[in-house]
Amino acid sequence: MSSSGPVSVFADCATSTLRVIDANRNRAGEGLRVVEEYFRFVLDDPLLTRRCKQLRHDLSALLAGIPEYRLAVSRDTTADVGAEVEVAGEYVRRTAQSVAYSSWKRLQQALRVLEEYAKLVSPAVAVQIEALRYSSYTLERCFQIADDAHRKLAKARLYVLIDASQGIEAMLCLAQALVEAGVHVLQLRDKGLSDERLVAAARGLRGVTANQQTLFIVNDRPDIALLSCADGVHVGQEELGVKDVRAVVGPEMLVGVSTHSIHQAREAVMVGASYLGCGPTFPSRTKQFSTFAGLEFLEEAGAEIGLPAFAIGGIDPGNVSRVLATGVRRIAVSNAVTTATQPELVVSELLAELSNYPLHVAQTAHASDGTEADE
Repeated sequence: MSSSGPVSVFADCATSTLRVIDANRNRAGEGLRVVEEYFRFVLDDPLLTRRCKQLRHDLSALLAGIPEYRLAVSRDTTADVGAEVEVAGEYVRRTAQSVAYSSWKRLQQALRVLEEYAKLVSPAVAVQIEALRYSSYTLERCFQIADDAHRKLAKARLYVLIDASQGIEAMLCLAQALVEAGVHVLQLRDKGLSDERLVAAARGLRGVTANQQTLFIVNDRPDIALLSCADGVHVGQEELGVKDVRAVVGPEMLVGVSTHSIHQAREAVMVGASYLGCGPTFPSRTKQFSTFAGLEFLEEAGAEIGLPAFAIGGIDPGNVSRVLATGVRRIAVSNAVTTATQPELVVSELLAELSNYPLHVAQTAHASDGTEADE
């Protein structure tokens, strides 16, 4: 971003305007740095850290035309009537999340002040600051969704897809065994059931997983997920988008998205996915693909994506160590478990292998008391 524009438009700013710009530029930059550190050290998220850093750099570039000495000379902190104003609870933060949350609000308020005062000298600059403010709203949404997803999926490493091809009762018996064996997530994926039977199957699985550590996800159908009180819904690249899914299920439900390239993975994060399915990794008997993203995609996702990501496609006890070595430390399987003579044994083998590859994400308390929103 060129600084030639800001040099001319801010050259003749009144001292009072410079003081406003100086205070709010600093406030916005400081707020961005605080939330950037949350993305970096708490969520361990390279993609969102980079997006936050880019926003900080864009703001600096936009205001770079104002000489630093003019801002410094205009500054008068000793006589600032607002310097002594304190807000109840200003120095109280109970969690790392509440630290970041208060900084999002401080950032957005500062950007709005900069936008309004920039209108005094350049509507064009004000428009660009407005664009940065809206970018901050998108990043805050990613922050809230990622934080919620890491909390709900903190222990979710083994995800199993099941269907009712052998009948609903047989599926529920298998599901019960898998829950008892320690599977972390069960997904109902069945393209052959009528809607009536799909609802029945989903409600049955909700019953099996209720009050258990196992989460229950419905594939493709947000309406069925809602009717069965599922924990989430999973969609592919050709199904409903995340925005439309959330319009059906609301903000609380997990929304997973299948991705087949790093571009799709980045896009899914930015549109509000709760977690990703990454693959296909190897050939699978469950679903046919003409091409495979393979281990290379998993390496890219492991290095860049901080949102919970599950490798999928042909994974079994014989190749799972190759998958986990890529940096993606969660897996989704189907046939390896569902067609096994002893599904519980396969689950045990997979869980044992997963235990050899700890998650990267730093764990922290995620409760927010919400008292910092108006500071």
